[in-house]
Amino acid sequence: MDLVAWVEGGWLHVANADGASRLSLTDPSGPWEVLRGRDPVAVQDPMHGVPLSLARKDPSPPNDRNSYPFAGARLASVFADPARSPDVVVVHSAAHHWPRRGGHLGEHGSLDAGQSRAPLLLSGAGVRRRGLLARSARVIDVAPTLAYLAGASMTGADGLDVDGRALADLCVPGARHVVGLLWDGVNCNDLLNMAGDGELPAIARLLARGAALTGGAVAEFPSVTLTNHTCALTGVGPGRHGILNNVYFDRETGRRIVANDAATWHVACEQLRPGVRTVFEAIAASRPGVSTACVNEPIDRGATYSTFGVVRAMNSTDGAGGLGQHLPSASDDPHATQEWVAADPDYAWSTQVDALGLAQVSQLWGEEAEPPAFTWWNTTVTDTGHHGGGPYSPQARASMVDADRRLGVFLDLLEARGLADDTAILLTADHGSEGANPACTGDWDEALRAAGIPFRDEAYGFLYLGAPPERRDRGR
Repeated sequence: MDLVAWVEGGWLHVANADGASRLSLTDPSGPWEVLRGRDPVAVQDPMHGVPLSLARKDPSPPNDRNSYPFAGARLASVFADPARSPDVVVVHSAAHHWPRRGGHLGEHGSLDAGQSRAPLLLSGAGVRRRGLLARSARVIDVAPTLAYLAGASMTGADGLDVDGRALADLCVPGARHVVGLLWDGVNCNDLLNMAGDGELPAIARLLARGAALTGGAVAEFPSVTLTNHTCALTGVGPGRHGILNNVYFDRETGRRIVANDAATWHVACEQLRPGVRTVFEAIAASRPGVSTACVNEPIDRGATYSTFGVVRAMNSTDGAGGLGQHLPSASDDPHATQEWVAADPDYAWSTQVDALGLAQVSQLWGEEAEPPAFTWWNTTVTDTGHHGGGPYSPQARASMVDADRRLGVFLDLLEARGLADDTAILLTADHGSEGANPACTGDWDEALRAAGIPFRDEAYGFLYLGAPPERRDRGR
């Protein structure tokens, strides 16, 4: 592990075998006080491991060579929910491999820069053409930037602002149509490198009409899927929006919440805390009467059309897990790399899901349709490819090529309809990806059991001490 973190007496503590430090919760962006040895989060450079050549020279670095951007603010948010926050967080090492828990060659979830770095690219209407910029943002900046482009504000009726900020120096409001693209689990360095080498022509088309941050957007902690999908679409951290992890424990209800699962995606928004609102709701409040669309994305509250709205209307107890027979075929998908469709069942399933996503977008933006004022489109196969092969692998790169082909179909549609100059596009992800080392194994649970400490470990690192016996709840 890299470090453990906990809150005690108004202080946020971090520690590992080499040292310990603490930070006052009254100022999560303030200075850390070193209590002993070396500060485990001494380096917080969001540009660590940029560009690709630097990342590959020192892949998945250990704690003493790693960086933990915005460590104070990100960890403070994790401990801010009175019912759902863990007592202790374990931040696994960047190279950690769990052979009995998936055995993925690419991992995320850590506080470190590599696993937290999502791409961030802006293009089209209202976007200043500035090319590659050596700077970074945060995933919580996505929602306010999308709202800003659409001429809306994420500030609620109660006057409470969000945690993120609009990237107003890169764009101006007023686009007729705004599109948010989330390519799940994409490695930012590799995405930009492949686009520059001509391997992702659709991404290159976006770059030619906009800007990309080489440091990407830093995900909130933990750098996992549903936590950061929610951050991207609400502009607030997990301690405010309530979806603390893909799986977490709720002390008030005594239930284990499995939020990120095909059987529960359609009810994920039931876990949002009061006062939180989505980009869809913000745009509806600012621009009454316009339509919005949410494609293949669980955080869909307020969207005029949503994939999971259709799933809810089906009243299936299996949720999206029962849609298998309705998905397009992967074996004859012209946009898919068939080598990986045949080799990996998860890749084949993700291909089917993404084919359905493209079909929905094509219908929403088709010749007979008035396109939505705001569209959010989630892509799945990129996460599957990065988990399966690890970053920079043939499988990870094939997944980005597949996603790029589908994006190219959409960009061609915009051009054919004469909508390219009226449409702003933002592309991001929910987290990054680093390679797991099969020799780097172990599980802290064994040591805790040996010490006789009662606990429950949710999502491989959220420790709830002395928690009551488990009652399962699949997200409701």
